[in-house]
Amino acid sequence: MKDAGVDLWADAGEMAVVGLTEVLSKLRVVLSIMGRLKKSMRLQKPDLVILIDYPDFNLPLARSAKKSGIPVFYYISPQVWAWRKGRIKTLSRVVDRMAVILPFEEPLYRQSGVNVSFVGHPLLDVVSVSSSRGKTLRRFGLREDLTTVALLPGSRKGEVTRLLPDMLRAARIIAEKVPPVQFLLPLADTLDEAWMKARIAETDSSPEISLIRGATYDAVAAADVAVVVSGTATLETALLGTPLVVIYKVSALSYLIGRMLISVDYIGLVNIVAGKSVAPELIQHEANPERIAAEVLAILSDPDRRKAIKAEFLQLREKLGKPGAAGRAADLALTLL
Repeated sequence: MKDAGVDLWADAGEMAVVGLTEVLSKLRVVLSIMGRLKKSMRLQKPDLVILIDYPDFNLPLARSAKKSGIPVFYYISPQVWAWRKGRIKTLSRVVDRMAVILPFEEPLYRQSGVNVSFVGHPLLDVVSVSSSRGKTLRRFGLREDLTTVALLPGSRKGEVTRLLPDMLRAARIIAEKVPPVQFLLPLADTLDEAWMKARIAETDSSPEISLIRGATYDAVAAADVAVVVSGTATLETALLGTPLVVIYKVSALSYLIGRMLISVDYIGLVNIVAGKSVAPELIQHEANPERIAAEVLAILSDPDRRKAIKAEFLQLREKLGKPGAAGRAADLALTLL
């Protein structure tokens, strides 16, 4: 956005955390940025406020904008279907127009009086491959005749530190059960290669892991199965047609609070969108090396299951609409000017 000429008032990366208790460590930073933005809105009186995702931060901004008479457009809505459904009433009062990216969200919001439209999922415009499986593997010095497992431990250092060791120990078990096998780990843009190598070296008996930079989608598409930390990456992996195992682990307190507040059957976005389990989920203590390895091996050993999973992923793609979500959202936003 900065390269495109946007005047940045704050860096969202300063506030990136996962888990309820983890937010407390950044609370002072978050409140400071929120205060600056509210003040700037009051003084500059923009013609339109566009809010994207991040409801705990953006809803207070929406209230402030509404009080100042500034139209509010919300793109990528709060996940009220998962928890804190009471926020729908707030949204109906402070948001003038909303664009949602999951098909089941539109009727949910509309029945509560929100002016809402389903625009499709933006991932449909970005998730694609640029080379064949063989070319991708050869490009990174890997063999196309070997079973390939992708590891996606997340994009934040905290979640990588928390989950990577068990993923690597699971990889060792898989390597012992299915020789020969090769492992690749696509590096998120937010992570330094030297830092990741150091984390891998800290885990005893880790098999060789090929780090992939700048070709995440090609790498995931080239894998026979992937182990993926819960989040948007689960949906990206499904759109690439690669069977996956979803894992998730946060602090004990965050998990306890989440169990009391969250009301969904699944934690992986791929399963939430599908409306059923199309990828096994391992949460908290279940996300251990033995269970991770067992789920991966079960998929690798069953060609019919892999075929069925890929068919489910094609249906999931249809549910997400058509490419062009951002353009349709922009058109809706312009109606408020």
